[in-house]
Amino acid sequence: MKRLILSVLTVFIAAVGFEVRAEGKNVQLTSLDWPPYTSEGLANQGASAAVAKEAFAAMGYTLEVKFYPWKRAVALAKNDPAYDGYFPEYYAKELEDDFILSEPMGSGPLGFAQRKNHQIDWSALPDLAKYRIGVVSGYVNTAEFDDMVANKQLNASEAGDDVKNLMKLVSDRIDLAVVDKNVMKYLLSTEASLKSAADAIEFNPTLLEDKKLYICFKKGPRGEELAKVFSEGLKKIDVDKIMQGYF
Repeated sequence: MKRLILSVLTVFIAAVGFEVRAEGKNVQLTSLDWPPYTSEGLANQGASAAVAKEAFAAMGYTLEVKFYPWKRAVALAKNDPAYDGYFPEYYAKELEDDFILSEPMGSGPLGFAQRKNHQIDWSALPDLAKYRIGVVSGYVNTAEFDDMVANKQLNASEAGDDVKNLMKLVSDRIDLAVVDKNVMKYLLSTEASLKSAADAIEFNPTLLEDKKLYICFKKGPRGEELAKVFSEGLKKIDVDKIMQGYF
């Protein structure tokens, strides 16, 4: 009987240990609908999600992504213990107060959408002081741009998402809309409310920056571990090849 009890206990302990190990290798991240980088409706949930999944898979981990509006995605990643972090994010120093940023997982061209009948020539941000600029609430852009907006050196107004921001541009409520070039291209070809305006909008040739994309892992031992795992996983995959399949 003792031998039987010991055998049962051994099996139980092994099962519990496997469950803990399996749970530890299941990564939970939040994100937003930001096609072609992240979207529930795309293969592997978008370019950035595909990169993240393959990098983790290369290290024996699985990734689950839950989609929310951007501000909620960030708040849940910061405050809800069910989540390990969020993505994709641009670098900003203040993020390091609450998160551990991964190695870059690709990049995207950040700049301005403009109307074709109102093209704007600029070389430095102060050149844009006289224009109305649309930004998306809660988005990090570039340090210089965000500082100038915060200090009222640029005339910026917020929209809830990229679609709403581009609609403001179409309706002449703003002169420029801050947007990733690939996001703009995707939305103009797929979003019903924007299709009719696709021929009227273009991407301004002067970039704000080619922005690197990151995962923000929650600070702590697990976040540190996952950042290391992800970094090693990135070395085992072809990030550019994966992302180009979506652009």
